Amino acid sequence: MSTASQATPRLAPGRSGVKKELPDRFKDYRHVWVFLELERGNVHPVSFELLGEGRKLADKLEVQLAGVVLGPPGEMVKDAVAEAFAYGADLVYIVDAPPLADYRNEPFAKALTDLVNTHKPEILLLGATTLGRDLAGSVATTLQTGLTADCTELDVDSDGSLAATRPTFGGSLLCTIYTLNYRPQMATVRPRVMPMPQRVDKPVGRVMRHKLSLVEDDIVTKVLGFLPDNQSAMANLAYADVVVAGGLGLGAAENLQLVKKLARAIGAEHGCSRPLVQKGWMPADRQIGQTGKTIRPKLYIAAGISGAIQHRVGVEGADLIVAINTDPNAPIFEFAHLGIVTDAIRFLPALTEAFTRRLSPHSRDKLAS
Repeated sequence: MSTASQATPRLAPGRSGVKKELPDRFKDYRHVWVFLELERGNVHPVSFELLGEGRKLADKLEVQLAGVVLGPPGEMVKDAVAEAFAYGADLVYIVDAPPLADYRNEPFAKALTDLVNTHKPEILLLGATTLGRDLAGSVATTLQTGLTADCTELDVDSDGSLAATRPTFGGSLLCTIYTLNYRPQMATVRPRVMPMPQRVDKPVGRVMRHKLSLVEDDIVTKVLGFLPDNQSAMANLAYADVVVAGGLGLGAAENLQLVKKLARAIGAEHGCSRPLVQKGWMPADRQIGQTGKTIRPKLYIAAGISGAIQHRVGVEGADLIVAINTDPNAPIFEFAHLGIVTDAIRFLPALTEAFTRRLSPHSRDKLAS
């Protein structure tokens, strides 16, 4: 009789030691799908960002790019379909039924898993939003396939496998994950990680409809009403053109006023690095980085932020990064476009004053007109 002490330990093989051998039931899975997150009449912008990335993957694999739209019958779904084609889809799958008017996990997961089982995509991408994360986990579990969450990069390996890269170990490392022997290969990507593709008006292409195999009486959860978010003043960092953020280098919570004043002077959003949220100096919706918001502004000003990899992942898509730090060896200077080695507490008021003087004549002219 064998015992645990007698057993020879075996190490899990690395990617180079794993041979991709798809079971026969997966060999006819083809094409790249993007789930278009549709809620209360609007398509979430991350869906268009994923269509742009999906287009690249589909072209490498020489397959089609498909959008997936789930929603109630009517103009809302039709508009989403038209937008899918405008952002690069070759065809769109539709499941339109009254139970899909508002997001609930059960009918959405059933609709998407039935679509996958019927039409067999090799790659399925969703936005890493609250809705997308909830749906992706349920679908991957039901399909018994792999799911790589919060990806920062997607590519196709030489054998056609999806290479999904994401931070790990608290953001200190980047790892690339493969789903070698299962299909579909699933991944979620956070908003603003991928660039927005160009929108091109074009006629609606091929549309394939699928029937929802549930009726309202089959669904346990019910929508009693809709309460809009009362926190309308919450940060919209992900889609801001200009962002000013502060870090531990500011020294004290009251010094965050310097960041806010500069942001007001230039019409920017303000944010912070993770340690400030952990200290309670700023709310979580203002956090920038891998565990907060990913941003792609035209201008990002970072004051007193060291630039650890968690923060870098969240900001490196910015067109121009200006870093202010007293430490000339701070990691942020490795990826900032412009670095200023100085005390942010002294520099921010001077910068705010300079911007105010420069911008105020234009503001007066605008008011006068």
